[in-house]
Amino acid sequence: MEWWHALILGVVEGVTEYLPVSSTGHLILTASLLGLDTPDIKPSVDAFNIVVQGGAILAVLGLYRDTVIDIIKGLLGRSRTGSKLALNLVVAFLPAAILGVLLADYIEAKLFNAPAVIAALFLGGVWMIWLGRGAKHHVDVEHHDPDHHQITVEDMTWRTALGIGLFQTVAMWPGTSRSMMTIAGGTLLGLHPREAARFSFLLGLPTLGGACVYSLFKNLRESAANDQPNMFEALGWTPILIGVVCATISAAAAVKFLVAFLNKHGLRAFGWYRIALCAVMLTLLATGVISIGAGA
Repeated sequence: MEWWHALILGVVEGVTEYLPVSSTGHLILTASLLGLDTPDIKPSVDAFNIVVQGGAILAVLGLYRDTVIDIIKGLLGRSRTGSKLALNLVVAFLPAAILGVLLADYIEAKLFNAPAVIAALFLGGVWMIWLGRGAKHHVDVEHHDPDHHQITVEDMTWRTALGIGLFQTVAMWPGTSRSMMTIAGGTLLGLHPREAARFSFLLGLPTLGGACVYSLFKNLRESAANDQPNMFEALGWTPILIGVVCATISAAAAVKFLVAFLNKHGLRAFGWYRIALCAVMLTLLATGVISIGAGA
């Protein structure tokens, strides 16, 4: 992997990780167009695409440092709101953590293929367009009914957190988008899209962190067992560091954009974008430009 490959993949990961457009779909497309989907390097590139999510984690830690500090205070018994938020994050994280460990190999074998990814992109797009019908209602209510109250991250219950966590499990289907499921799920459960996005960003800390650690451990374990180079040996330290740095910067920009966009426009535009991406991927697959699957 060249340094500029890592730069491009890092930017793509950072921009798409928190937008509800499927980072998996974008990384598959980008890696194929860059010629990084050959059998000899694909396992390391797949691991790189997950480990580079560490940059997205750093972005949220920086942007929401006050909230993160409050959560830490809550864990130490020094903040009631922080303690409640920490509990809700744990509750929301558990379903994906449990099912992720149990179903990871099955999902990789059965769902990481072209039809599954394309279907997830399309169905997710249609769902978001349907949900986006309520965007104007949210804006009108806020402007014309000051007494109207919607759930915020601070006052949501553990039941709402569990519901969002269950929505997140659907995102284990490649092409679905973790952000889409948690933001849309939170919206359906009563949160304003802006607040649902905020909880989604915070929930990404344990979820993405767990995925990074698991993927790194799996890559190191399998490379040792098969006497093959691990991702650091195959790709080099420099591209990995470049990818993480680029993902951090681009993810921070994407988070700021998403919060401002959702506050004004809601989810519909992202639904149309997903359908357009689906059409592009179908065209490139049909012409043989890209491929998806274990042998890609």
